[in-house]
Amino acid sequence: MSNIQNMSLEDIMGERFGRYSKYIIQERALPDIRDGLKPVQRRILYSMNKDGNTFDKGYRKSAKSVGYIMGNFHPHGDSSIYDAMVRMSQDWKNREILVEMHGNNGSMDGDPPAAMRYTEARLSEIASYLLADIEKKTVPFAWNFDDTEKEPTVLPAAFPNLLVNGATGISAGYATDIPPHNLAEVIDAVVYMIDHPTAKLEKLMEFLPGPDFPTGAIIQGADEIKKAYETGKGRVVVRSRCDIEQLKGGKKQIIVTEIRYEVNKAVLVKKIDDVRVNNKLPGIAEVRDESDRTGLRIAIELKKDSDEQTILNYLYKYTDLQINYNFNMVAIDNFTPRQVGLQKILSSYIAHRREIIIARSKFDKEKAEKRLHIVEGLIRVISILDEVIALIRASENKSDAKQNLKISYDFSEEQAEAIVTLQLYRLTNTDIVTLENEEAALREQIETLAAIIGDERTMFNLMKKELREVKKQFGNPRLSELQVQAETIEIDTASLIVEEETFVSVTKAGYIKRTGPRSFNASTLEEMGKRDDDQLIFLQNAKTTQHLLLFTNLGNVIYRPVHELTDIRWKDIGEHLSQTLMNFDTNEEVIFAELVENFDEGAYI
Repeated sequence: MSNIQNMSLEDIMGERFGRYSKYIIQERALPDIRDGLKPVQRRILYSMNKDGNTFDKGYRKSAKSVGYIMGNFHPHGDSSIYDAMVRMSQDWKNREILVEMHGNNGSMDGDPPAAMRYTEARLSEIASYLLADIEKKTVPFAWNFDDTEKEPTVLPAAFPNLLVNGATGISAGYATDIPPHNLAEVIDAVVYMIDHPTAKLEKLMEFLPGPDFPTGAIIQGADEIKKAYETGKGRVVVRSRCDIEQLKGGKKQIIVTEIRYEVNKAVLVKKIDDVRVNNKLPGIAEVRDESDRTGLRIAIELKKDSDEQTILNYLYKYTDLQINYNFNMVAIDNFTPRQVGLQKILSSYIAHRREIIIARSKFDKEKAEKRLHIVEGLIRVISILDEVIALIRASENKSDAKQNLKISYDFSEEQAEAIVTLQLYRLTNTDIVTLENEEAALREQIETLAAIIGDERTMFNLMKKELREVKKQFGNPRLSELQVQAETIEIDTASLIVEEETFVSVTKAGYIKRTGPRSFNASTLEEMGKRDDDQLIFLQNAKTTQHLLLFTNLGNVIYRPVHELTDIRWKDIGEHLSQTLMNFDTNEEVIFAELVENFDEGAYI
C-alpha cells in the first residue's frame, strides 16, 4: 500500500530550504571560530597530513591529493577541492600559506591556475601546527559521508588561524569577510588575553592594531577598525602605496608598489589606462605594468608639467587604487553562525586550546603511566632474572608463560605480556640503570602532566610558551601600514588639465575633432576628413584648457571642454555629436562655434 501525505508547498519549501540552508551554513561557506577553517579546507589539510603529504617530504601531484580527498571526505566535486587547495597556496590571498604548490597556481592578474594534473602540492610547515597532536585524541571525530572513515570536526590549531588568514564566503542568508592579520601581533594579543581574560578592547588593540594584508598597502581609519573589532562590522579605507619618481626632461611618474587586498592587478591597470584613453586625465602619458619576480610595480608616466598629486587623488577616487574593505566577521560558534568581535574570537580560541592541551596531556599521561607500569615490571624482573628465565623455559607456550608469571610473581597482564614478548637475550642484557633512568623520567613526566591537567596556571603557561614558539619560528614584520584618519580626497579639476596646443574643427553636420599639431601640419587643409555633403564651419588653433560652445539650428547650445574631445587625425572624419549626446536630433545642424577661455569674464555672443 502506498503512503501518500498531503502537504502544502509552502510548508515543504520552508522545511526543505531550512535544512539546505543549515547544511550550507555549517558545512560549506563559513569558517569555524576555533580553527578558522571551512570544512573543505579542513578536509584538505587533514587528508594531506593523513596521506603523508607533508612539508618535510617531496611534492605530490595535486590530482592525486584531490582524488584522495574526494574519495574519502569531500564528495562535492574535484573543482571545489582544487580551487580551495590553490587558494590556500596563494601568498597574495593568505598571510600565511597552508599549502605549498609547484607550478602555476594563478596570479594577482586573475590568471587561472594550471590544471591539477600539472601542479604538485604539499602541506606548508606552518600548516603542520594546525594539525599538531591530532593523533592524541585531542579533537572530536565524525563519520565521513559514507561511514567508512572518520574525520575531525575541528583541528587542534596551534595558532589562531581565523585571524591570521582571515576568511571570505557567502552562504544562505549569511556572508563573512574577515581580514588577515599579522601572526606575531595576533599571538601577542592572545598571550595578553590569557593573562587578562577581561581585557578591554583598547588594550588588546595595543598588540593587534589592525589587519595586515598580504599585499601590503595603507589602511586608514582607526575608529572603524575599533568598531569592527567591537561589533564584527566596520569599514576601512585601503589605499595602494604610491611613490613619485623623477624622470629625465622634467617628467614624473607614479609608481604603485602595493595594491589593495583582493584587487585584480590586470583589471586595475586597464582601468587606469582607460582613464588615459578616455581623456579623463590628459596628464597621463602612459600606463605600464612592470611587475616581475622581484615584486609588484605599476608605472603611470605623466606628461610634463602635470600635477601629480591631483592625478593621484583622481585615481584614488575613481579607480581601485583606493577602495573600502568591509568587515563582516561571521563565524560558526557552537554550530551557530554569529557576528563576532575580536574579544569573542580570542576567547573562543583560548578555550579551544585549553581543551586541546588538557586532552593531549591526559593522553600523554595515560601513555606514560602504561609505560611506567611496564618499566616497573622489567625492573622487578632484573632482580629475579634467573628464576624468570627458568620459569619461561619450563612453560609450554607463551600463554602458559604469562599465566605462570602472573601466579608465581604477581605480575599484571600487561607486565607479563611485555616480559614474554621480550627476546630472551634482551632479558639477560637489560641495563638496570637505563630502566631506572626511564622510570625516573616517566615519573617526572607524569607529575608534569598531572600539574597541567589539574592546575589552570600551569596549563596557561604552557599555552603561552607554545604560542611564543610559533611566533618565534614564523613571525614576520607587518606589511600593511596603519593610518589613524581616512584622508578626504579633494580634486582640483582645473589642475588635471595639461595645457597643450591643438586644433579644433567642427562641421555643419556635427562632426568635431581635436587634432594635434603634428597631424595637422603634416596635411593640407583640403585633406581634412569629412563627408562629401558636409562642410567645415569652424577651425581654430586652441588650447586644451579652453571650452568649446556649439550653437545649433534648433536653438540648442552644446558645451564641450576641449581636453575631453577625442584626439583624431586630421584625415579622419571625426566624432559625431550623437555619440556623446543622446538627444542630438537627426535634423539638427551646427551653425556657429566659439572657443571660451574663461567663463568668469562677462561676454555676449
